[in-house]
Parts: sequence; C-alpha cells; structure tokens
Amino acid sequence: MASLGYSSDALNFNPKTFDKTLSTLSDNVDVTEINDDTSDKDEVAETTTTTSPLSNVSSVLHTKISRKPATVVKSQGSFLYTSDGAKIFDATCGAAVTCIGHNDQRVRKAIVEQLDKVAYIYSPFFTTEAAEQLATELTASTGGKMSKVFIVSSGTEAVEAALKMARQYFTELPQPQWQRTKFIARKQSYHGNTLGSLSVGFHPGRRAVYESILAQNVSHVSPCYPYRGMRSGESDQAYVARLAQELEDKFQELGPDTVCAFVAETTAGMTLGCVPPVPGYHKAMKEVCERHGALYVLDEVMSGMGRTGTLHAWEQEGVVPDLQTVAKGLGAGYAPIGALMVGDKVVDVVTHGTGSFVHSQTYQGHPVACAASNEVQRIIREENLLQNVRERGEQLGKLLQQRLSDHKNVGNIRGRGLFWGVELVKDKATKEPLDPSEQTTAKMHQIGMQADYGISLLPGSGTIDGKLGDVVVLAPAYNITSADVGLIVDRLEKVIKAVLG
Repeated sequence: MASLGYSSDALNFNPKTFDKTLSTLSDNVDVTEINDDTSDKDEVAETTTTTSPLSNVSSVLHTKISRKPATVVKSQGSFLYTSDGAKIFDATCGAAVTCIGHNDQRVRKAIVEQLDKVAYIYSPFFTTEAAEQLATELTASTGGKMSKVFIVSSGTEAVEAALKMARQYFTELPQPQWQRTKFIARKQSYHGNTLGSLSVGFHPGRRAVYESILAQNVSHVSPCYPYRGMRSGESDQAYVARLAQELEDKFQELGPDTVCAFVAETTAGMTLGCVPPVPGYHKAMKEVCERHGALYVLDEVMSGMGRTGTLHAWEQEGVVPDLQTVAKGLGAGYAPIGALMVGDKVVDVVTHGTGSFVHSQTYQGHPVACAASNEVQRIIREENLLQNVRERGEQLGKLLQQRLSDHKNVGNIRGRGLFWGVELVKDKATKEPLDPSEQTTAKMHQIGMQADYGISLLPGSGTIDGKLGDVVVLAPAYNITSADVGLIVDRLEKVIKAVLG
C-alpha cells in the first residue's frame, strides 16, 4: 500500500463516525417560509397540494437511508423552492452544475424538439445531428487541438474513458509499450466514484470502504496547495520547481517507462477546496510527463466549460492536455452528459493502429442530452456569459476578502471566475484546522437551508489530509448579477457568524 501514497492514519475507517457525518450532511432540515414575494409562496403551495400521502416515505436509496432530504418542487433562475414553502438561493449550482440557472425554457424547447426527432440511438451503429454538432463545437473551441470527442453521461464516465484511452494509446504505438500500466495522480483530488476513477482520486472518506478492491497501479503526489504547501518565504517559482521534482522522483521510483499518464484537476475542486494552480505549475508538470513520454490528462469536470472564466480552464495555464474530461457545465444539469476530449497526438496513434476505441457505453452520445448541451453552450456564447463569469468572479473575490478576511476563523479565500473556496481554521496565525468532530461546514450547510438564511452552500471537509480541513465552496450560475453577488456574500457571512461567532 505504501506505493499508493497513503498514510496509515488516512485509512483508519470508523463506520460510526462515517454514519454520523452522512447523517449531518443529509438531515432533512426544517425550513419554513422565507419572508419573500407572496406569489412565489402561492405557486409553491399550489404545487404541493398534489403531494402523495406517502410523501414522508421514500423508496429512494438516499445518502442517509432512513432520512429523506428536503423536496424541491420548483426551481427558477438561481432559486430552489421546497415543499415546505422555502425559497433558497442556489449559490453552488448544485455541485457546480446548473451554470445557466434553473428552468431555462430555451433548453426545454431544445429537448422537446429533439424528442420529436429521435430520442435514442445506439452510437456504435448510428449517429445524430445533435451529437455531431456538439462534438464539432467542442473541438472548434480548442482550435482543433482536441480533435475528437467521446460523449458519455457523467464526469466519472469521462474519467474512466480517459484512463482506458491512455492505456490503449501505448498499446497502439508503432512500437507498443505494453509495460505502461501505471498512473500518477494527486493527493486530495477527486475524479469520480467508480472503482477506476476512485482509484485515481484521493478522497480517503470515499475510498475507505473500497480500499482493498481499488486498483493498485496508481500513485499520488502532493497537490498544488499554496496556502499549506508553500514554505515561508518560498516563491511561486521555487514551489513549482519542488512539486515538479516530486513528480520526477515518482516517475523514477515507478520506472519512467511504466507510467501511462499523470492525471490532475486543472483547478482543484471540492476535495482540496477550490484551489487554482500557481503560475507555471501545469507547464512544469507537463514538461516532466513529456520528458518520460507519459500523457498529460486534465480533469475539468468541475472547473471547465466556463466555470473559471474561460471555456477550458487550461487556456489560462499555457498548456494543452493530451486528454481532457468535461461534464457539469457542459449540459448545465438539463440532462446527464459528460465527455472525453482527445488530443491530436492520441487520435493519430489510434487512427493508424486499430482505428477504434476499445470502449463503449449504452447511452454514449445520447441525442437528447446532446441537444440540451448544444442549447446550453449556445446560450453561454451568445449571452457572452464567460465575460460575466470573469467580471462577477472578480467582484465576488473582492467582496469575500472585504467582508470575511478579518474573521477569526477564515484562514484562506481562494478561487477563480465563479469558483471560490473559503477555508476555515481554528487559529489564523498557525493555520491550525478546526476539530473535525465539530463538522463545522456540515452545520453551515444545514443552517444555510433554514428560513432566516436561505442559501445553499457546498460544505467540504478533509481538505488537508482526508480528515482535517474545512472549506465552504461557492459556484453560482454564470448569469448572476452584481446584486446576486452581494446577496451571496451577505448570506454566507451571516451563516459563518451563526456557526463560528
């Protein structure tokens, strides 16, 4: 197990503690009506009159099996309306998904029109205009640098496809390199919940139960985490050089010619707590990979498709990946969709090898999901929403700093575009983390859902080592207004003070 980069402490799984955490995160919070526009209340009340007598009983296997979460009966723009009559501002787009807001009628129309044409085909046998259009627009958005697209139904599926494609690439070189079977990824990373993607990620809580059946061919190196990783007085350049040397050392330890790829989130997501890379990081890491002939794989499931201010997060890093995964902002939650984007180098090798990707899925290239995604991307382009992401993101970052940086428990505020994290600590000077048994961010999520607060937040824990470290993440819709930014910060500040004083 040592080669996987775990500490023995990180693998100590306590089912009782795990159950308690899940219970806290999925409590069905009692929310009453928020003092808001009465027309909204009337519409929600009217909707709930058709509720089944069995509304308190659920056959869904919820996160906490015996506890049913709050029921959303309507969503519009950035607001969610529950069966209790509450109106909650969705400051996170779910899990950074609903990037153009909820219930956009233009996307609904596109979905219905596609249903009237063709609802499903089996992609190995047929294609559709919707799938062809989406793939063409995605490749065009990279200037042709990523020349093929494999459309799936989630980010996890896209990561699984990337791992397979990386392996297949080396078996189809003019001189096949069958010995390349290993992957290197980063600690405090998340790449999905299937066994393959979970093996590449490093989320100890999610891995713990399954540790003994996860792949043993994955090693992990330190993430780019300047708040805690940079030494006192260390420059960005020196920090990057140290991380690149760590990756180099890992290649040497494993055998440079045994590694398929290095896998990283372009901007770290929830598991690390929304951390943009320092300047030059990705260039340096890719140089190590190129030196040893390994592929460079960027996971942009959470940070891509506009979330950080450019359609592809790597556009801000001066690198182009060999393989790239996207999902959440691709279809904005209107239909399940994700994609693997494949660079020219890989496409050329496979094209001149077997000529096919040895992988398929029943719902790949689903026409309805592709139609929804095409409309979402059209809206983002035509409404110039990436510019709004940059402008509102800059405003959000500044306002978070102004309002929260002096709070005794706010250790670090970091982010890019409309993707921001607030790391909470017990002691600002020493960066001592909060006691994990307090489940601070889970409490913040609970309180945010209450009537006096009316905001949905993304709570994160274990950002330091899988146990310690608390962060609250914000990922609002790309079309939020300046007033929305003020509302988000007002309500977040109120929640933080309610929990931490």
